[in-house]
Parts: sequence; structure tokens; C-alpha cells
Amino acid sequence: MAVPVEVAAQAFSPLIGLAPMMRHVFEGRDLQPLATALLKRAGDDPDDVNALMDCVTVMQLAGHKELAMTMQQQAIAQQSLYTFAPKAQVGLKLLVIMGPGDLMANTPVELLLEDSDVELSLLYLSLDTPWPEMVPEHDVLLVAIAESNANQELLRQVGLMTANWPRPVINLPQRIAVLSRDGVCAVLQNCPGVDMPLTARAERATVEQLAQGQIPLRSLLSDADFPLIIRPLGSHAGTQLEKMNAPQDLLPYLQQVSAEEFYLSRFVDYSGSDGQFRKYRVAVVEGKPYICHYAISSHWMIHYLNAGMGESAEKRAEEAACMEHFDQEFGLRHQAAILAIDQRMGLPYLGIDCAETQDGKLLIFEVDNAMIVHALDPVDLYPYKKPAMEKVFKAFRQLLEHARHHPDTPAASAECVS
Repeated sequence: MAVPVEVAAQAFSPLIGLAPMMRHVFEGRDLQPLATALLKRAGDDPDDVNALMDCVTVMQLAGHKELAMTMQQQAIAQQSLYTFAPKAQVGLKLLVIMGPGDLMANTPVELLLEDSDVELSLLYLSLDTPWPEMVPEHDVLLVAIAESNANQELLRQVGLMTANWPRPVINLPQRIAVLSRDGVCAVLQNCPGVDMPLTARAERATVEQLAQGQIPLRSLLSDADFPLIIRPLGSHAGTQLEKMNAPQDLLPYLQQVSAEEFYLSRFVDYSGSDGQFRKYRVAVVEGKPYICHYAISSHWMIHYLNAGMGESAEKRAEEAACMEHFDQEFGLRHQAAILAIDQRMGLPYLGIDCAETQDGKLLIFEVDNAMIVHALDPVDLYPYKKPAMEKVFKAFRQLLEHARHHPDTPAASAECVS
């Protein structure tokens, strides 16, 4: 259920959080009344930090990222800890280490634990603000900070902080730090059953030299030829991601994109026999894969929101079948590959965007700890999604329980102190 505007208007109310606001959007409701109520609360009393942090979320959902990030910086400077009490009796207390940034900058824990019995405490840390000397009592700690160039030093510092943590730690910072596209590529090279094209970082000047024929592509990527995939470093959701069919295509691209550093990799045609492309989002929890969504498109660059799933009953029927038979089909076909990925990455919770190559391998697009995983789609249009997502949420809750009771198992950090 979406959050009522009257709740948002109440001074010093508990934090509303991401899940109810995203549901507000998924139900097609206007964000403006909610934003107005929260902005008024934050303006009326600068000490109402919950209102300010909820403003951060609603401004991002409304597309005002720059304003949201300014508000977030102010909120974190005033208060670094934000807590959600469960509706039921507390079954477990989870402390989550968060970093500053947008909705893709941290594991979306709120969406994974909505309506659970977990008391959730979000502790925001940054290099620009003092870290607290004390943290709330908790059973398990989860590092939610996503990998990025900007977060490398923060992950290093959090790694030092959590090295001898007195509670189990899930998703070690040093493991998250290798989740760059080229970092994942390096870890997964020669992984049985996996195809992840070599990925190279290239500065703008290098790409210009490639475009002008001054250097060969093989000097950057030993396995590559045109067509080539290019995207700016740090981009997500297909932003400025393009396919280059020849070197000369790079110059017009550079004229439109101002980034100074890029990722390059070879293009893989993963279309099926019907010419359609199919992309899976899979959560891997303690080594077991769970389907989160399955998108079908006539275009190689698929994102669920641009694949036309809501407009096509045929596509939804195929997604429903995929979810129903995932364990017996896709999950079974790629069981060994996913287990190998889990072992190499060493993260008890991670997300994978992937597909299947025409020769049957698991094609990896991205491995990340911060992919958006949710159960917010309208039930009348997607009745098959809720049961699939409940499996993900149950597995995540079990991960927390396993970590609490068995801190020396892979569910938690091997370096934790029980």
C-alpha cells in the first residue's frame, strides 16, 4: 500500500522509506502532494531529519537527482542513523552500512525486508562526515555500499572498521570493491560455463585514437572485434550505452558524451531463434539463484521498463512460465556456472544481470550487490511475480538467520568474531 499524504505531513513521524514511496509510483499516483507535504515538514522544522531523508527519496523518484543529493548530504551531516521498526515482534536486528548516493548506490535492503520481522538500522557513512563512536545493538551487519570509483576509499575504510567486528558481517567490503565491470570480468575469466567478454577501461584520448585508426582494437581487448559496446565508467541502466559497428562510429558518440573514461567490450549477439533478446535478473543468495525478472525485447539493450512487458500478454506469459519453471530449467542448466560465480565472488548476497548465448553459456552483463529487486509490480497485471519474489525475500531472511547462528559459515564473514 502506498503511503498516505496525511502520514507524510505529520511532524516527526517515523521514516517512511523507499518501499512505500516506490509503491506510490508503481500504482501510478502523483508524487507531488507527497513531495509537498514532506518539503513543508522539513522546512518547518530543520530538526525533523526523517522528513528530510524522505524528501531525498521522493525527489529521486521524481527525477530531481541533484536536489536529492544535496538534501541527502545535509541529512547525513545532521543524523547518520535511520531505523525502521518492524510491524511484528522483532525477530532479528540488522545494521546496514550505507554510503551516500542515489537509489543504485546501496543494496536495496528495504525492498528485501518489507513486512518482515527485522528491525532495520541504516547507518550512512561517508569520508566527509565523522563516524559514530557507538552503533545500535544488532545481530548481523550487512555492508550495502555498492562499488564505484568514488566508493573505493570508503569501502577500504569500512573494511578496516569491520575487520574484527563483534557480530557476523555479510558482504565484505573488500569483496564488493572488485565489482567494477572490469573487476568482475577479471574474476570470472575462464569460469566454466560462463561467457563474459573481456572488458577494458579506456580514457577518452585512447578512444579517440581508436576512432581515428591510430591504434588497433586488439591492443585494448585481445578477444574483440567490431561491433563493440561502449559506455561511460559508472553508468547504469543503459545510460549512454551504445553499440559501435565500426571505428568511425566512435567519433559521433564522443561528440555527444562528455565522459573522460569508458568501458569497452565486444558485442555478443544473444538473440534467440525468433530474433528476440531475453535478459534475466537473478539474485544469488548463499549460492542459490532466484529469478527476479525476465525481460524480452527485439532490441539487444534490454531493461525491464523499456521491454514492453506491461503491454504484451504474450511476453508476460513467457515470463510467468520462466519464473514457474526456473529451478528446473534455467537454474538447473546453469547450476554449475552460478555456483562457480558464487565461489569466486565470495558474496553471500549478489545480483546478476545475464542471458544465454546461442551456444548455451551463461552470458554475464553485470554482477552487483545493489541491483533493484522488488515486489512492487501491480498484482493484477503480474500475478505470477509475488510468489517468485517471496522466494527471494525468504532466502534473504534465512541468510540473515544463518549468519546470526553460524557466523563461521560462508553466509557471513569468515573474519567476524562471534
